[in-house]
Amino acid sequence: MIYLNIIDFAKDWLLHLDKHLTELVSQYKSLTYIILFLIIFVETGLVFMPILPGDSLLFAAGSIAALDGTLNIFYLIPLLIFAALLGDNTNYYIGSKIGVKIFNLKWKLLKKEYLTQTEEFYEKHGGYTLIMARFVPIVRTFAPFAAGLGTMTYRKFIGYCISGAVLWVTSITTLGYALGKNEWVKSHFEMVVFAIIGFSILPMIFQVIKAKWGKSSN
Repeated sequence: MIYLNIIDFAKDWLLHLDKHLTELVSQYKSLTYIILFLIIFVETGLVFMPILPGDSLLFAAGSIAALDGTLNIFYLIPLLIFAALLGDNTNYYIGSKIGVKIFNLKWKLLKKEYLTQTEEFYEKHGGYTLIMARFVPIVRTFAPFAAGLGTMTYRKFIGYCISGAVLWVTSITTLGYALGKNEWVKSHFEMVVFAIIGFSILPMIFQVIKAKWGKSSN
């Protein structure tokens, strides 16, 4: 029940992201930085919370920074990079200490197919999965967890982790900042958010199609 409530909350935020974020800035002012930090950390750091709107939130935050002086893009980007790094390291630690045991819990927090999809990414792209996965919902949450299971040493992990966090946060937040004042974007913000989500899940769709095509061929 709690998990379903979280899903409903995430859906509502996703559908009205610009409105909710504007309300946050208006109500909490500079404390909005902390709220955004926590959302990015939770999405990337808690393996059972892969459904939060990471990409669209970064874009929206950049857009709000362009329109409202309360959020400063030069503070926002480093802060959210740190949130993503902290989240990934937390997830890596969970994977290394708990690992597959988490799938045996009576309360099914995780779907094993998510881990399978992530492992397929690793098989195809190696360590660069940690960079590419940043732009793919669900996979970006499971990538550091899977790395912690034993597929990658921490020394190798941290390099890809830093590169991915910097590229992900900087590119999408800056894009939102650059387009934030565009009248068409402001008028069709929900459409832009769904376009970002659609583009980000394309690798997952291709992976599923490829897997099914391979099975049918055999």
